[in-house]
Amino acid sequence: MTAEFLPGNRLTLLNSGKEYFPALLAAIEAATTEIYLESYIFADDEIGHEIAGALGRAARRGVQVNATVDGWGARNFSTDFLPMLTEAGVRAMFYRPEIGRFHFKRHRLRRLHRKLVVIDARIAFVGGINIISDDNAPPELRPHYDYAVRIEGPALRPIHHAVRRMWETVSWANFKRRFRLAPSTPPYCEPAGRQTAAFLIRDNIRHRNDILHAYLDAIDGATDEILIANAYFLPGVRFGRALYAAAKRGVRITVLLQGKTDHHLMRYATQTLYATALAAGIRIFEYEKSFMHAKVAVIDGEWATVGSSNIDPFSLLLAKEANIVVRDRTFGNELRSSLKLAIRDGAHELLPADLSRLPLHSRLLRWLAYGLVRAMVGIAGYGQRHWQAPETTPE
Repeated sequence: MTAEFLPGNRLTLLNSGKEYFPALLAAIEAATTEIYLESYIFADDEIGHEIAGALGRAARRGVQVNATVDGWGARNFSTDFLPMLTEAGVRAMFYRPEIGRFHFKRHRLRRLHRKLVVIDARIAFVGGINIISDDNAPPELRPHYDYAVRIEGPALRPIHHAVRRMWETVSWANFKRRFRLAPSTPPYCEPAGRQTAAFLIRDNIRHRNDILHAYLDAIDGATDEILIANAYFLPGVRFGRALYAAAKRGVRITVLLQGKTDHHLMRYATQTLYATALAAGIRIFEYEKSFMHAKVAVIDGEWATVGSSNIDPFSLLLAKEANIVVRDRTFGNELRSSLKLAIRDGAHELLPADLSRLPLHSRLLRWLAYGLVRAMVGIAGYGQRHWQAPETTPE
């Protein structure tokens, strides 16, 4: 489906948890009617307990609080938070809960990866930040580096629809009839600013490729610069061809990837693409200052996206994802400046000479990782015609 860009929004870019969680907590504490929260991870740490406490206080003062967490990413939730939240009146459910040996392992790749909060149909948060402290990581990975956006205005209406639809779907799947929502009129979201934005999701029904197509359209229209920061980057052939075509017509392309990772398999698989990308003139940087979890991009300083979707087969083919796409030069330049600062202060540029020095066993390990990732996607039900990496630079 074509992205519906809506004018009249006020968008606030939030850099990592240090900016996101104070804004989120303030909005929860001010809630008067309803809260919807979706998160892949809900960690048993300081931030997790702060958010849970705020949700509980909101429920006790009469706010209807609906929290949905992923059954794999937040599998600790049932013991760490569910009893206290239920006692406070919070309604909480799992998306695809783990059920031991009866759980189909292929479904573990099909997760609720969205990070969404909607409060009083008035404020929304969209991004890549889970409910987890920036410092909840080994010392060498601290702090997490990520982004979210605080949204007011007409773009909030489709976000509100999406969280309600997810809640209804999960309540049916979990046989929670008492959690069903009463019919309601879609909210009227008054203009709150001058920025234009579209909300996009990825699911397996009507919105299978919406996020991918938004990227492809923006890349195909790029004339000056493409700047991508993505935690797990393993693009399919269409994405790769679009990037190579842009590079061939003179667009400057920079990709910022993880230098320190929590998923070595994905990093090794990604590195199999480096040689071809560098040969096409694409600059690659690895962020080594800490753990980069961002999923953002800026194109020509005007088009930008922030969200939960990585550019890999798990996000683009399997998981439930959500991104906000912005057409606004002020927002785009703010995100671009932030990324350029991160590259300058915390990243190392990869050069062809770096790849040529890799020993044979290291190169073999990376190709084995790439093959294993493709096999995992195949097991999940997607053949090679749906997923393959570009092996050579397209003409």
